[in-house]
Order: sequence, then structure tokens, then C-alpha cells
Amino acid sequence: MPRTALVTGGNRGIGLEVCRQLAAAGQQVVLTARDPARAAAAAQRLGVRAEQLDVTDPDSVTACAQRLDAAGVAVDVLVNNAGVYPGTPVLRAGEAELTEAFQINALGVWRTCRAFVPPMRDRGWGRVVAVSTASAQMGGSPPAAAAWSKTALNALTRIVAAEAGPRVLVNAADPGWVATRLGGSDAPTSLAEGADTVVWLATLPDDGPTGGFWHRRQRIPW
Repeated sequence: MPRTALVTGGNRGIGLEVCRQLAAAGQQVVLTARDPARAAAAAQRLGVRAEQLDVTDPDSVTACAQRLDAAGVAVDVLVNNAGVYPGTPVLRAGEAELTEAFQINALGVWRTCRAFVPPMRDRGWGRVVAVSTASAQMGGSPPAAAAWSKTALNALTRIVAAEAGPRVLVNAADPGWVATRLGGSDAPTSLAEGADTVVWLATLPDDGPTGGFWHRRQRIPW
């Protein structure tokens, strides 16, 4: 029986490529985005299900979970891809910029985990992947606002992994510097390569790792 994967921020970039690869691997994909029209357009290209989901809005997350439950769709795999990357040094960043980074990169992931991980635990199977960044590593991180929020995301990954139990595998991935709209055309990593570790973690076998931070399928410190 195919698994069902929900991907946040799935309408473009790494999120869209993750949706494409998971669908190609035989999973049922729920592509989500803040803008329902963009979600629908992207999902139509891939032949997958579209849903509106804004990770900064608790009501939006709850409503998405309720719609899927009413439709009999159980989310087995959660890919928390939605994110922002403000590059302002922390001591120069404004509160609005920092608040947005934490709302999306950290609290947004907590909201989706709160909605979808407990049912996975109850069913005895699940995979959760957070798309992070190498700048989240402690020591040597650039002093950017994004690094702070992504370090919080990595910490949340470990906390959720412990609470979810051994049958729900929860990990974070650093896709690298990827040629997306954010990364730019000079980035050395293709979309397919950037999505690979995310998809690998989303499809881990039952004896796979949990609570780790990964780059190119190799565990890295954070």
C-alpha cells in the first residue's frame, strides 16, 4: 500500500522537486502552499493532490489536517520544506524579520508536527523530514537571522524524534547550496541533488536513523 506524503512549500524549488521524486517513487503526494492557486497549478503538473496550508497560521494547519482526515487521507510522511532565509546579521536584524524567520522555520514546523505526528505515532509508522541548512550548525555559522531559526529547527527535530517514539523517524536535512530562485543560477547543486537526501530520509526503512542532521546522506554535526 503506497504511503502518503505531505510537503509544505511544495509549489516551487526544492519542495516541488521533492514532490516530483516522491510521486515517482510511488507515494501519494499532498502538495501544499500558502497560495491555493499556486498549489493547484503545481500539483496539476505533477498529477498530485493540492492543499492550502500556511505554516504561520495555526488555523490553516488545523483546517488542512481536518480536510485530509475527512477525505480519509492519512499522512504517513511529513516534509517540512517551507522556509525563509533572511541573511541579515542577527544584531542588525529587525524584530519583524526575525519573527517571520521563527514563525516559518521553527514554529511553523512545530505546528505541522503537532498536527500530523501524533496520528503517525498512534498508527505505529511515520517519517518526518525538516529541510534545514548548514548554517544551522553551532560554531562557525554565519551571523544571519536564518541561522538562528534553523538551529532552533534542528533542536526541534531532536525533541520531536524523542517524543514521536522509535517507529516515527524524524530527521533534518541540509540540501546544500541549490540552484533555486533563492540559491541563484551559480549554485553548484542541482534541484535533483538537493532533494535527494530529503527524499532518502522520507523513505527510510524501519531500521533507519532518527534525530539526525544529514547532508548527501551522511550524518553531520550541528
